[in-house]
Amino acid sequence: MEPAVSEPMRDQVARTHLTEDTPKVNADIEKVNQNQKLILTSSASVIFEGVDIKNGTEDLPYAMKPIDYYTETKILQERAVLGANDPEKNFLTTAIRPHGIFGPRDPQLVPILIEAARNGKMKFVIGNGKNLVDFTFVENVVHGHILAAEQLSRDSTLGGKAFHITNDEPIPFWTFLSRILTGLNYEAPKYHIPYWVAYYLALLLSLLVMVISPVIQLQPTFTPMRVALAGTFHYYSCERAKKAMGYQPLVTMDDAMERTVQSFRHLRRVK
Repeated sequence: MEPAVSEPMRDQVARTHLTEDTPKVNADIEKVNQNQKLILTSSASVIFEGVDIKNGTEDLPYAMKPIDYYTETKILQERAVLGANDPEKNFLTTAIRPHGIFGPRDPQLVPILIEAARNGKMKFVIGNGKNLVDFTFVENVVHGHILAAEQLSRDSTLGGKAFHITNDEPIPFWTFLSRILTGLNYEAPKYHIPYWVAYYLALLLSLLVMVISPVIQLQPTFTPMRVALAGTFHYYSCERAKKAMGYQPLVTMDDAMERTVQSFRHLRRVK
């Protein structure tokens, strides 16, 4: 799991790596080459550009306009790692693409969500609340990695390919957040803002920030891509992983959410 950092900070770190560390990527792969096998933790977001994706497959092209610098670095990583696959030299590579990783004691999703609720920022639903999204329990991500490592040893045809690994149970984005909130005694969002209203408000705010940037530097969290993440469909097919690796999620969404919420009892609101 990734460390808990703010989105602006994460993007700044990603931007630095993208501009300064790109020449090192191929050199690092050459070093790993001695180990014969490389499994990359990528992200299904490498194909997401802010519009609906329903049951998306790995054949969809990389995003031309990635949602943030972090995702741009994921695209860079995946291209380099998959391109380095070389069965003749006994060096096999593959990429696992989870989406929306969560689980017990994760320092990001639940603590950030609860902090927003405490600050009164979880009152509104963007859109009609029916947009389905994939989330992936951490144990299922680990299971996907283990299967990839085992199968990559036996069948080189897996090499050079990416595989979506999710809970395979798309859930409405706002239902997922609401179940976490209510599980910890916070109110679920109940007021609706039409998607396009929210999107254009965020776009206007972004333009305003750009205009005043020579004078004042701001890092808005209400951005068009944030709105897109919260208001569009984006869930992905796991069929390739099922057929090639025998992947099936080990932990259901219901069990995963229960275990996650229970691990954050210390954040529960006292009524």
